[in-house]
Amino acid sequence: MKKIVLSRFSKEALIDYIISTGEKKFRAEQIFSWIWAKNASSFDDMTDVKKEFRAFLNENCTILDSKIKMRQISKDGTIKYLIEFSDGNCAETVLMRFDNRSNLSMCVSSQVGCKMGCKFCATGKNGFKRNLLAYEIVSQILHAQIDTGLKITNVVFMGQGEPLDNFENVVEALKLINKNLQISIRRITVSTCGIVPKILELSNTDLLPTLAISLHAPNHTLRSEVMPIEKKYDINTLYDALKIYNKLTKDRITIEYILIGGFNDSLENANELIKYLKNIKCNINLIPYNPIKGDKFKKPERNNMLRFKYLLEASGKKVTIRLERGADIDAACGQLAGKLNK
Repeated sequence: MKKIVLSRFSKEALIDYIISTGEKKFRAEQIFSWIWAKNASSFDDMTDVKKEFRAFLNENCTILDSKIKMRQISKDGTIKYLIEFSDGNCAETVLMRFDNRSNLSMCVSSQVGCKMGCKFCATGKNGFKRNLLAYEIVSQILHAQIDTGLKITNVVFMGQGEPLDNFENVVEALKLINKNLQISIRRITVSTCGIVPKILELSNTDLLPTLAISLHAPNHTLRSEVMPIEKKYDINTLYDALKIYNKLTKDRITIEYILIGGFNDSLENANELIKYLKNIKCNINLIPYNPIKGDKFKKPERNNMLRFKYLLEASGKKVTIRLERGADIDAACGQLAGKLNK
């Protein structure tokens, strides 16, 4: 008999299920709290639930139907997990801790593999297997909380896969994260390479996360070389969608820009980017390229990065250079999963 996965349920659905077993509503609330607030790894942890009902739950239900297949811990405190789902497919998730901040950020995957085929991405080289269901996305956070005993405060959809290519499940996951894990929607970021119709659809949902755009080039020609999505929704069409998202949400968009040495990191490229983003309400996150084995691209020189950042800041934008995290543990997204899924 296939067991019922309780982490699939909203609070209301869990209450309905527990009541259907003959138990009272308060019992469902106890179980809900153990799963979502107290990081229970098994029903036996639920000490205020009567022993007989725990035995029933052990026989008929499970909290999660996935497991941690592999764990890598970096010297900087970053933890990368490889999560194995019930069908044997694996995806990565990363817990990032910063010494000078209280925030704990979780980078989650939305798909096993990816269809987008960006040339600089390890995940894209592994091909696409399937979408993750909403509860499978959220299970990545639960596994990390159970493993560390820590409370995740921020979630970024920047792991494997293109979130807006799995739109319905990602929107449902946003609801579970917001309601069940009590993480503010303002602390959740969804990153996309630029699926324009879905950006517009996201702007009309009840929960409006921070939008991050994987831009990575300041013009159509360069972007076409590394991001196939540019041929379907070009940089000008994307611009129009970003203006609409700004207007509807009143929030800043995060522009992600991987700096690739000798490709998109020149002063000319910086000036093109300034012109493109002039009327977009945004922050810019510069990401030094992390080399992938067998790739032709290279890391940018530090002086080029700093000059690029200075020019963007001089235009009035808030600019950060992303801290390199987990450089010693298969840091590039898709590297670890690629090894196992092969």
